[in-house]
Amino acid sequence: MATLLVIEDDASVREGLELGLRRQGHTVHTAGSGEQGLERLAGQSPDIVVLDLMLPGMDGFETCRRIRATAQTPIIMLTARSDDFDVVAGLEAGADDYVVKPVQPRVLDARIRAVLRRGTADHDARENEAEQHGDLVIDRAALQVTKHGRPVALTPTELKLLLELSRTPGQVYSRQQILAAVWEHDYLGDSRLVDACVRRLRSKIEDSPAQPDHVQTVRGFGYRFGRS
Repeated sequence: MATLLVIEDDASVREGLELGLRRQGHTVHTAGSGEQGLERLAGQSPDIVVLDLMLPGMDGFETCRRIRATAQTPIIMLTARSDDFDVVAGLEAGADDYVVKPVQPRVLDARIRAVLRRGTADHDARENEAEQHGDLVIDRAALQVTKHGRPVALTPTELKLLLELSRTPGQVYSRQQILAAVWEHDYLGDSRLVDACVRRLRSKIEDSPAQPDHVQTVRGFGYRFGRS
């Protein structure tokens, strides 16, 4: 099970999530504001942060950006609305996934477990063999990526996306296929998860994110790794 940090200002919601997630077997720490959450994050190093976007003072978007400035800890955001503005803004700030409130702890638990699986070793990897893609080296067994010989800091979601796309260079994947492989669901409306994660990944592995060499867009369909 995971150690979680739940950042939520509504005490009743916070307590309900804490109780429900503890029943699912997780260790749960809580914070009632973004400022308090950042303090507890520094001292506790949780496996996953569950972050409400609508926080007093420092809102969830800024809290997410500050977490991302120093850590690759997975972030699942809680939003009261499923509209594109909130969701896309949260994803662009660095969140890995989202759920719409009110949320049942078992639903959130399923998302948490999916995120945790993204950080597990690739058992299909060939032993002790890293893949060279120009200036990019992908070591599936060690779950490490380097560019120009320097480590690239990726979130578990960004890493899983890169591993899936690079498994068969040149093959085109639809957004639904990527959702199923990385996020473990394929609801069409969540294609924004894919697009936001691709943008973040490109910012880390491409020399020119606007003209990518590695993660290519196939207009009207999806993405592929490398040129066909």
